Amino acid sequence: MMINRICAVCVLALTALSGGVFAQSYPSKPIRLVVPFPGGSSGVDLTARLFAPKLGEIMGQPVYIENRGGANGMIGSDNIAHSAADGYNLLYTTPSTHVTATFISKNVPYDPVKDFTPISAAVEPVSGIVVFPKLPITNVRELVSYAKANPGKMTFTSSGIGSVFHLTGELLNNAAGINIVHVPYKGTQQALTDNMTGEVSMTLSAISGPMPFVKAGKLRLIAILESRRYPGLPDMPIVGESVPGFEKPASWFGFFGPANLPGPILSRLHADIVKMLNSPDIRAKVDDAGIAIIGNSPAEFAALIKRGFEVYGKAFALSGIKPE
Repeated sequence: MMINRICAVCVLALTALSGGVFAQSYPSKPIRLVVPFPGGSSGVDLTARLFAPKLGEIMGQPVYIENRGGANGMIGSDNIAHSAADGYNLLYTTPSTHVTATFISKNVPYDPVKDFTPISAAVEPVSGIVVFPKLPITNVRELVSYAKANPGKMTFTSSGIGSVFHLTGELLNNAAGINIVHVPYKGTQQALTDNMTGEVSMTLSAISGPMPFVKAGKLRLIAILESRRYPGLPDMPIVGESVPGFEKPASWFGFFGPANLPGPILSRLHADIVKMLNSPDIRAKVDDAGIAIIGNSPAEFAALIKRGFEVYGKAFALSGIKPE
């Protein structure tokens, strides 16, 4: 019995020692960061290319980006799900691969919760509502009143059916008791063009796209869609201040590793990612792009994902979209 106890203590001591040595030696080679979308095609790819050099500088090893697009991000995500959990294979993605995929596709090749280790939700593009400036709408209360007085006549655009802003519009309709009709577009630029001519009433999008037109008086920004006011526009109210119960689905860009990422490696990655996000040069560029820094803990990120399933689930139910 005594020998068994001694052996158990020795095993624990060796495990702790090996973990400490592992953490001290990590990283010893370049780190692969998979972006599961085509290069240059999205905000997630652009921010990855902003973050990777600085993160590599902090970690002491290059962080190189590997774009693995296809199947709405599922191909690249599946690659990381089946990669070695050694800290050298990371994923930088959005809720589209880890939340909404389960509501859209019956054949997701991985379990978005069990097959990954959340490291940190890094950032979230700040989004808002812009309206055709000739409409008598300057705030959310006026928007709700006008929509109720003109049921089914107002329209809102998004970047496509099932997109975060389509779903956000459905949640806004539900929370406010209104009926603004969704008009899907393949991208934001044409939607904004039609919004400026009055072809459509309003657009839900990241604010980086419409802000030049807002400043030129061609569109009117009436509210921020996030859960808190944006420091870059501190006087602009959030929708929730006027519509109780409204919650926009989260649209974070976040870092993951494969399942069972060792604790010391997870801690190192999280600390260095947060350090990268808060470095003055990165923070300045992110602020200029209308992107909010999150930098939460692995546990907080896991909770954010769990909440995402609830909010997106409600939105998909309202939209009538079924998995195919």
